[in-house]
Amino acid sequence: MGFFSKSRRNATEAAESAPGPHATEQDEAPLAPRRIRLLIVDENATALSVMARRLSHMGYDVVLAENGFAALNLMLAHRFDLIIVDMEMEMLSGVETIRKMIASGLRGHASLLSINTHGDGPSVIAALDAGADDHMVKPFDFDVLDARIRHIVSRARQIHELSRYNEALDARIARRAVELGEARAELEDLRSDRSRLVASIQNLHDEIERMVAAS
Repeated sequence: MGFFSKSRRNATEAAESAPGPHATEQDEAPLAPRRIRLLIVDENATALSVMARRLSHMGYDVVLAENGFAALNLMLAHRFDLIIVDMEMEMLSGVETIRKMIASGLRGHASLLSINTHGDGPSVIAALDAGADDHMVKPFDFDVLDARIRHIVSRARQIHELSRYNEALDARIARRAVELGEARAELEDLRSDRSRLVASIQNLHDEIERMVAAS
């Protein structure tokens, strides 16, 4: 099975709903929150179809990959909020798929959720050690999966925003340090100018006193 995506239909709907040339600001509706985009990786075509249908109905943009290599190719052209990886794949195991996604640098800010029919400790530990952010055991309740997805994505977005804020704060601190350094240098120049001026005045005063004494 290839991959499933609603992005093309979404783009068409967006074009059809775009305001016309005579639209005003009052005519434009507020922008809706961006839909969460998922990449689901599973060699089981039936599982892919079921997850695509259920999660699409829940309001997600869903892209499917039939194996880990296909997923990596999709990541070259698309950005995702969450990647769901089945751990029981054979062509490229779930552990190796997650490791390659992280090593490739294509992951971006996407979180990784591993799924497995085994809920034993070693399976969960292997997934988390590979780099998964969370793990779920199949079969799962889709309402629980929905809640888990939204929680993981919300947490990742908060961390990303905090990271951006820290970067901006670091830049402001560095800029302020440069400004303070420049101000300190200007102050030293002013002090040097003042010292030279005082010395000149003193020399002039001494010269006047010598002239008075000589007369």
